[in-house]
Amino acid sequence: MAKITAAEVNKLRKATGAGMMDCKKALVEAEGDFDQAIEILRKKGQKVAAKRADRESSEGAAIAKVNGDSTQGVVISLNCETDFVAKNDTFVKLANDLADLALGYESKDDFLAASFDGMTVADKLTEQTGVIGEKIEIGSFERLNAPFVGSYIHAGNKIATLVGLSANVDGAAEAAKDVAMQAAAMNPVALDEEGVDQSIIDKEIEIAKDQLREEGKPEEMLDKIAQGKLQRFFKDNTLVNQAFIKDSKQSVAQYVKSVDSSLEVTSFSRVALG
Repeated sequence: MAKITAAEVNKLRKATGAGMMDCKKALVEAEGDFDQAIEILRKKGQKVAAKRADRESSEGAAIAKVNGDSTQGVVISLNCETDFVAKNDTFVKLANDLADLALGYESKDDFLAASFDGMTVADKLTEQTGVIGEKIEIGSFERLNAPFVGSYIHAGNKIATLVGLSANVDGAAEAAKDVAMQAAAMNPVALDEEGVDQSIIDKEIEIAKDQLREEGKPEEMLDKIAQGKLQRFFKDNTLVNQAFIKDSKQSVAQYVKSVDSSLEVTSFSRVALG
């Protein structure tokens, strides 16, 4: 039997993130072969992942990243099963490292196939499932391109947002962050009226009509009044029409134009956990 030193165990622990005892067992089983020990730990992760495949992974960390010239952004969520794991510094670091890598990929599938830490991202998630003992997966993956992109991550990494602006002007960075905070706090259903799904519009009109009938309003008046209520829904639930949280006297669109008269919000992405 090969003699396993503490230095070898520590090297494997640093390479994989696995516990000291798991690393020692893997090295003993591999008779000191470092690469084979890594493979043993990966297979352990695969077994754990298979056992926990049907578990709900609604906790985790939502992370938004923007590239150097603020023209591209990505927001991902690294999901796990418990809030205890989600708050672990090592888990949060992994989420940030993965988000940095995700900036270079157009789709979730391409990202999962990308090389990370000597293996694919997908394999790394499987490995960490074995290390942590919980289901670990990439939940959301959303990219955003715009002339200027800003981001915001809410305390605790439960909500992360990206906002695209129409131009990189003086004040764009602060404006983009403010609007990204708005999107995080107010959870708009769409950018503007045109972005609201027709099924949502139909549902809101039907809800309004039902309420009006209960109030005894004449049937011939329902459509007109319901349309008025729909406009209120748009004002409350579409990003550019919402009252700006830092100054409720103006809408988000008006706030952005106060920064620069030509500036507009062109897009946003919001990822929330828990």
